[in-house]
Amino acid sequence: MAELEQACAVLGLKKLFNSSGMDYRSLGMKDVLPTLSEKDALKLLSENGNLVKRPLVIAKDGVINGFKEELWAEFFATFLK
Repeated sequence: MAELEQACAVLGLKKLFNSSGMDYRSLGMKDVLPTLSEKDALKLLSENGNLVKRPLVIAKDGVINGFKEELWAEFFATFLK
């Protein structure tokens, strides 16, 4: 839960959800998510890993999720300097 809270603080709650996933769709999260408190949404993410947009990396100097090659290259380049 602490890691999800940390990621949420950086990315925002909505960006943590895998909106193209089957679980997101089957649970009707498009309509449900706006009605949830942040605490309840994070609890739901912690209980159902399929709802989390992956890959998710929480590093000392940042957080990144989803996969866009150029963003990941930039993110990890900061660690190699």
